Amino acid sequence: MIDFPNLGMGTAPIGNLYRVVSDAEARATLDAAFAAGIAYFDTAPHYGFGLAERRLGAALAEHDPQGRARVSTKVGRLLRPTDAQGERHGFVDADPFEPHFDYGHDAVLRSFESSQKRLRRDRIDLLLAHDIGRLTHGDAHDDHLAAFLDGGYRAMRDLRDAGAIGAIGIGVNEVAICHELLDRVELDAILIAGRYTLLDRGAEELLDRCASADVRVIVGGPYNSGIVARDLSGPLHFDYAAPDAVILARAHAMAALCRDAGVALPAAALQFPLRHPQVMAVIPGLVGADQVHDTIARLGASIPDTLWPALDAAARAHPLAKAHSHA
Repeated sequence: MIDFPNLGMGTAPIGNLYRVVSDAEARATLDAAFAAGIAYFDTAPHYGFGLAERRLGAALAEHDPQGRARVSTKVGRLLRPTDAQGERHGFVDADPFEPHFDYGHDAVLRSFESSQKRLRRDRIDLLLAHDIGRLTHGDAHDDHLAAFLDGGYRAMRDLRDAGAIGAIGIGVNEVAICHELLDRVELDAILIAGRYTLLDRGAEELLDRCASADVRVIVGGPYNSGIVARDLSGPLHFDYAAPDAVILARAHAMAALCRDAGVALPAAALQFPLRHPQVMAVIPGLVGADQVHDTIARLGASIPDTLWPALDAAARAHPLAKAHSHA
């Protein structure tokens, strides 16, 4: 059974997600993470089209030459050179490549080899098939799933058997594909983003199934695109869009409960996923040393045991439509 530190750093923000992040700011973020004791980093070729992996690789070479920190990266997209500039797929002024989906055997091997070079590591702790599922691919889902089952999955298993990676899994933000693949193949881990959070409990049944199958779970997106990252202040987003009335009602009810208990809402949001025994890590995306310091403080914040059942009751009182949980 694989085991990672319970706090990791998601690296999409240092891949210039939504805004340009300078090399200096990205490096300051990583320096602060290492100084704070963060020893797990999740990345992907898609994050800045190689930029996040390059930046992480440079920091790993300096701070972790012995390879003690855990690293997960992903396959499923190949990067091809492009002259396009500006914002692309949510990343701003990133590296000059365009991502193309390919879950086939040879594509997985090529993607992994390129990630090894950018990360400056011969061995990767966890390799995840990225964004596979009908939510992402629509009518093309069946073809991509067939490519993965017919070749890409075998390539990942072969890499694991050869010792080049420690474990294999998927990194997704929809629940249905997790069940679909658990019906078909063996996985060591599932990274599920945004679906087991304080606001969205859509993966509860999945976690129970993972417990039965001995599949470890990593939770990404604990703040659901930031709506509960700042005590409901400033412009609010839930899963990359404006929250609807039901989401807002649930969030405000939970914020009131946290306020009455003397607890910061973001601290409850960060700690919530780790209360499930099958969740081995939560990985908020971080950029800036201040976010690193805030995250460490939130993880260590004291939360009364009585608050959790109250928050659960608030979730039941404001049920989300099934569509919110991408199930």
